[in-house]
Amino acid sequence: MKSKMLGNTLEVSSLGLGCMGMSEFYGPRDDSESLKVLSKSVDLGINFFDTADMYGPHHNEELLGIFLKSTNTNVKIATKFGIVRKPGEYNRKLNNSASYAQQSCENSLKRLGVEQIDLYYVHRINPSQPIEETIEGLVKLKEQGKIAHIGLCEVSAETLRRAHAVHPITAVQTEYSLWSREVEKDVLPTCRELGIGFVPYSPLGRGFLSGLFQTQAELASGDARMNLPRFTSDALKANLPIAQAVSEMAKVKGCTPAQICLSWLLSKGDDIVPIPGTKRVSFLEENVQSVDMKLTDYEQTVLETAVERFKVVGDRYTQEGMKGVNV
Repeated sequence: MKSKMLGNTLEVSSLGLGCMGMSEFYGPRDDSESLKVLSKSVDLGINFFDTADMYGPHHNEELLGIFLKSTNTNVKIATKFGIVRKPGEYNRKLNNSASYAQQSCENSLKRLGVEQIDLYYVHRINPSQPIEETIEGLVKLKEQGKIAHIGLCEVSAETLRRAHAVHPITAVQTEYSLWSREVEKDVLPTCRELGIGFVPYSPLGRGFLSGLFQTQAELASGDARMNLPRFTSDALKANLPIAQAVSEMAKVKGCTPAQICLSWLLSKGDDIVPIPGTKRVSFLEENVQSVDMKLTDYEQTVLETAVERFKVVGDRYTQEGMKGVNV
């Protein structure tokens, strides 16, 4: 496994692991199987795990805490604060206050069983709370030795600049994939101007671009994707040509659609570290193989042109889920 630098200060594996789905949103959870995936990830060279206090809520950090007790490997943990929600509810409120950051960080440290969080993100931006005050609160956590690096999620370029002026931001995490490329306009160029790493989540389009499913009927009962605008029955049908375009390139390359999606992202720069999530060892192994793949400039152009022929139908989130996005 190759490594990359985020913000020129945090060295991580060139592919990370998104752990959210191990706890909720994507069907039933199986802690035993998830622990196997975490262990296998380390065996395959992945040392960058992504979680958040709201995944579960809390269960995901607790699961990682169990795993961390069982390994001597130096794993880098990224977690987040700022989204407040009750178990079983999608509705949420945002709290970016310094006092809440302090409280959330201490609770995350306990659940994870670590003394320091490697990368601590503001999960969503509350426009009513000045980002400067939020970052100042995180700087205090850094001075206390409770966090090592500061990150932001789904942030606008303008807010990112304001935050970075207070203290260097190590990484920005935002959805980025072949059918979600909005970051290329302002956010990603700003990250590169300021020397900030970029961590794409949902690089496989929440599984759709990998060809894992084509209809809602193929999703597990209770899968939260059914409630997203981009995953309604009509939207899935309309978006199917996009997934098919990825599959066609995979056939040409002799690999899987998931590997095409990840290889495409990895080809976008040495400052990009995707974090595909999975609960299955077989998918994990498939994803890791993408690190050794290479899409030529011509292949990237062919792929992008094929995908861009079709308009993406449906927003990424519901109105509730869009709270704090691109603020």
